[in-house]
Amino acid sequence: MRETRSDGELLRAVAADGDRRAFEELHRRYAPWLTARLRGRCSDAGVVDDVVQETFLAVWRGSARYRKDGDVAGWLWRIGSRRLIDELRGDGARGRLRQALARLRHRDEASAEERVLAGVEHGDLAGALIRLSPELRAVLQATVIDGLTTREAAVLLGIPPGTVKTRALRARKQLREELA
Repeated sequence: MRETRSDGELLRAVAADGDRRAFEELHRRYAPWLTARLRGRCSDAGVVDDVVQETFLAVWRGSARYRKDGDVAGWLWRIGSRRLIDELRGDGARGRLRQALARLRHRDEASAEERVLAGVEHGDLAGALIRLSPELRAVLQATVIDGLTTREAAVLLGIPPGTVKTRALRARKQLREELA
């Protein structure tokens, strides 16, 4: 019976020998996990599938370098998340994202994110969040709830990073004033 190889052993086999079985095992271990994480950042399943494929292609080609002492999952996440941001920066992806956001803005039913924001029950935070303009609320959602960096939020929202920072400051100031 063959022992299960560690992630590091699999990566070394892929890098040194182009070991297809090692690569397939690595893909089986991490592709579903990476797909699930990326779908938390992008609702377009086609884009996510492409990014997962590009991530593992970079591993296979050796263009992504693994440090022998690092966490494989974290390393794959960094590659995948960067590739997702690169994909979202493209005009095609950006246009699709803007269309999806525009459809959400014009629906009568509140989005899941808006329901979460409105459902906060401590103090008058829910009311204060509802009173924020949609632009300020979107920046808070992207940076606080989704945990995106300023740069990532800028790509997602289609605005400059400086605007993300300014809106985040304005939103926090407004919330402080209303909750004081």
